Amino acid sequence: MRWIIALLLTAALVAVGWAVVKRLTEDRPSGPLQEERRPAPVAVAPFERGRIELRRIYSGTLEAKTQFVVAPKVGGRIEKLSVDLADPVERGQVVAELDDAEFVQAVEQARADLAVANANTVEAKNALEIAERALVRVTSLNERGIASESQLDTAKADQLAKAAAVEVAKAQAERARATLEAANIRLGYTRVTANWSDPDKHRIVAERFVDAGETVTANTPLIRIVDLDPINGVLFATENDYARLHPGQPVALTTDAYPDRVFTCKIHRIAPVFRETSRQARVELEIQNKDHALKPGMFVRAEVTLDAAEDATIIPLEALVIRDGTEGVFVLDEDSRTVRWRPVKTGIRDAGRVQVTGEGLANRVVTLGQQLIGDGSEVTLPPMEAAGTRTESAGARSGPADGERSP
Repeated sequence: MRWIIALLLTAALVAVGWAVVKRLTEDRPSGPLQEERRPAPVAVAPFERGRIELRRIYSGTLEAKTQFVVAPKVGGRIEKLSVDLADPVERGQVVAELDDAEFVQAVEQARADLAVANANTVEAKNALEIAERALVRVTSLNERGIASESQLDTAKADQLAKAAAVEVAKAQAERARATLEAANIRLGYTRVTANWSDPDKHRIVAERFVDAGETVTANTPLIRIVDLDPINGVLFATENDYARLHPGQPVALTTDAYPDRVFTCKIHRIAPVFRETSRQARVELEIQNKDHALKPGMFVRAEVTLDAAEDATIIPLEALVIRDGTEGVFVLDEDSRTVRWRPVKTGIRDAGRVQVTGEGLANRVVTLGQQLIGDGSEVTLPPMEAAGTRTESAGARSGPADGERSP
């Protein structure tokens, strides 16, 4: 008995539900009829005409254009450091002096050796002169039959030996002279100078590695010198932007150290290869830095205009819609309050705006509610936008007649 009652109740509920669904279906038709009877609410924005730019902001760092480490060519104890951190340096300036006592002694020793060699040369020349006179006498005596052939041979051998001794003495003197010159050069190395080949005369000390009193060996770094004007900026570009970059392209730089300043510069060099690890190419900027405000190691942001278009048609980025694989927009017909589907081609995108080209791009474009509409759909606008349209239309109809002048 109970199951019969449950069955009857279930049948009654099904009947009531079917009646409700049927009534709702009759009152609210679906598909195109629904769109036709109830305009879809949308938001619109006007088409713009003007300039649009494709800009990129890269993160980079600053590097000294040129830098080198000053190191002594000989070892010794540092007696004096003439410069310190951040000091200016002139080309050829002595920046450090080493203890030179041993080198002075070496010069004196080499000078004494040269004097001995010169004296030996004089002695050898005198001996040669005596041997040559003896050879002349023996030769004369031999011609008269007084001196034998053996005596003549002995005189010739002695003359040749003395001549060879002169050449040896001369060579020894040259060697002593070269040794003296080398000793003087090594003595000069105890005065460490900062030299570079560029024509600029002034640079600055970036780092100091030692203190006065330390004993260093040859080629031990003493200080690092950099050139701050101009200074290099280094950033890395991806493959997407690489083709749009070229030397001479203007760049605007900002840095946290000077938030209110914009430093203008240009691209100086672009690497012809990409780094395999990051797939990015090195881009170098040349920045004029007369006041030395920018320093190596600073973090910078570089804004570059990669492309630009004049008198372009511009819409908000959210107005773009893809239908059936085609990119396009819905354009509002102001009179009929319907929308038309217009395929477009996009160009430069910047700051939520996009350049578009195509047919029938005028008046206003739908930016919100595209999922509710199709080509030819009726739409309704928010009160403010609708009021603005009526005001513009009224203004257009109430314009001055022919021959009248507007106030």
